[in-house]
Amino acid sequence: MDMNAYLSMFIDESNDHLQSLNENLLRLESEPEELSIVQNIFRSAHTLKGMSATMGFEDLAALTHEMENVLDLVRNSKLKMDSFIFDTLFKGLDALEAMVQDIVDGGTGKADVTSIVESLQIILKSDYSASKATQAPTVAANAPSAAESSASGAMLLDEFQSSILLQSIETGHNVFHIQIAIRDNCLLKAVRAYMVFDLLERNGEVIKSDPSVQDIEQEKFNFTFTVFTISRLQQEDLQAQLLNISEIESAVVTSLDAESLAVLGQSNAAAAVEVADTAAPQSETAATSVEAAKGQARSAPAASTPANVSKTIRVDIERLDTLMNLFSELLIDRVRLEQLSSEIKRSDLTETVEHMARVSSDLQSIVLKLRMVPVDSVFNRFPRMIRDLAKSLDKKIDLVITGADTELDRTVIDEIGDPLVHLLRNSVDHGIETVEERIAAGKPETGTIFLRAFHSGNHVFIEVEEDGRGIHHERVLKTAIKNGVVTADEAKLLTPDEINMLIFAAGFSTADKISDISGRGVGLDVVRSKITSLGGNVTIDSAFGRGTKFSVQLPLTLSIISAMLIKLGSEKYAIPLSSIVETGIIRKEQILQVHGNKMIEFRNTIIPLVSLSKVLDSPDFNENDELETEIVVVRKGEKWAAVMVDEFIGQSEIVLKTLGKYLTNIKAISGATILGDGYVALIIDPNALIK
Repeated sequence: MDMNAYLSMFIDESNDHLQSLNENLLRLESEPEELSIVQNIFRSAHTLKGMSATMGFEDLAALTHEMENVLDLVRNSKLKMDSFIFDTLFKGLDALEAMVQDIVDGGTGKADVTSIVESLQIILKSDYSASKATQAPTVAANAPSAAESSASGAMLLDEFQSSILLQSIETGHNVFHIQIAIRDNCLLKAVRAYMVFDLLERNGEVIKSDPSVQDIEQEKFNFTFTVFTISRLQQEDLQAQLLNISEIESAVVTSLDAESLAVLGQSNAAAAVEVADTAAPQSETAATSVEAAKGQARSAPAASTPANVSKTIRVDIERLDTLMNLFSELLIDRVRLEQLSSEIKRSDLTETVEHMARVSSDLQSIVLKLRMVPVDSVFNRFPRMIRDLAKSLDKKIDLVITGADTELDRTVIDEIGDPLVHLLRNSVDHGIETVEERIAAGKPETGTIFLRAFHSGNHVFIEVEEDGRGIHHERVLKTAIKNGVVTADEAKLLTPDEINMLIFAAGFSTADKISDISGRGVGLDVVRSKITSLGGNVTIDSAFGRGTKFSVQLPLTLSIISAMLIKLGSEKYAIPLSSIVETGIIRKEQILQVHGNKMIEFRNTIIPLVSLSKVLDSPDFNENDELETEIVVVRKGEKWAAVMVDEFIGQSEIVLKTLGKYLTNIKAISGATILGDGYVALIIDPNALIK
């Protein structure tokens, strides 16, 4: 079988499982007693191991297997998590990510993980648990194997497994004993067995298998194996689904009740007599196992919740680009047809155009959603990064993420990861103080970094804010003069905002020493150049002693938006509807003068009044000649402003297109669109009108 055909699928799914492992391990670190999280971690690790073994990446499968052994003890309440176990598992995840990346780069996925494996094996040994005073006694990892090897290969249940099954039966769950036979001519019997276990785990929990899962994965079995499982499916449905798996000869599913389980328990007791020497050490942990089993059983009803099966298909981004461009042309023609039908005024034509408008609106929504990706796909890797950085710097830091469901064009999503990494690392190293410094300053010992994302007009804003030191202007100026960024005379004329922006200069660094986190003068200059290349902008707001906020403004590079069409004399413009609060009319005498700036009273507050004709140098419109002027109230986050216009045309769906590389950084203009009559209208950027 040619496995290369499945390589891209393996890489994508491996990355998904690794991300899930990272997220759930971080959750478990904050909630170490929550066994349901351990179950999710174990399932992801088990699936990743099976995929790796099937694809022939033995090193990846072997390391995952060792991690899975530790997780198995944890989920069975035989081992309690501590900082050493968490650190070792995170190191294992880093190694797994490096292996997958090596496969992406064309390698074999091999790596030297001897030290990690040794640490995992130390955790598995009982003397590790005994050395931890805070941990409950654990059973050696190989203890059950002695009982399993007895009784001439009979499939025996230990006390813990029997308790789990009995508690599940008593709470009304379906417990089955399954005998699987694979066809003798099957070439990949381990793959078929994996498909059986995958089906069982998607619909419940596998308690025991004979031979063991490890032996089955390594094809160390004949063509038959047996399984004890708790399932959400009924007996007939489960048997039918098992038989639907290719090359399964037979599947005998037997429903178990308390009586039949007791018979199995008696068989276990008889077999245990023969292996008394090896089983004796387990007597000390019997009570602990029973209590753990009861705790596990109490959480068993959660397993009855149906799993959310993701039904997705991966599409080449170039095909989505083509689809978007074609629909953009269709939208322009639709607007043209609507205009023609309003002029011709034939009822049958009007009805047809209205129906086409409704259908194309639905199609538009689908096309847009295909290209838009939540920024969560970028944000989800940062909690782990912040945790590791905080630990290496001996700081206490909380990362608070909001707006992770904010959607952004896929082409921009692929580019913003590195700039955000630099901003967050800067916040951790330069922004947040040490615990001692924070206590001395009267702050909580745990610093907080806020990572926010939100839409504003046809832009997305991403903010990184921390409650740390803030920017020391004198120190920044001293460093800037020393590095030749500005002269001493120029420094005297700089405003506070301009001083803040000096930290974006190439080679600029205020770090006292060079480390693996900062100090080399690269990072923030890369952030500004990358954001600028995307057509965006980055600003800084800082107060010394209170913290710093980086605000990144990113455009929606190609999209279809709802807009309000307006006129300024003979020219037409579009204002994104998502930025508009409301429209209205003001009289000349309502305009206030505050420190030389025009303001108006709006909703019991005073907001600035912006002359769009002056901003855009309109050739044939001047609102000073008007007794009454139409206004559009726009917003940027919490800030509002009223924009004076000549006339409202109406609301319309428009295609947002860039002006090209020759017309960049035009003030207050974010793009252009083609109207139904064939004319081009410029799209106003409301964010540029609000200071």
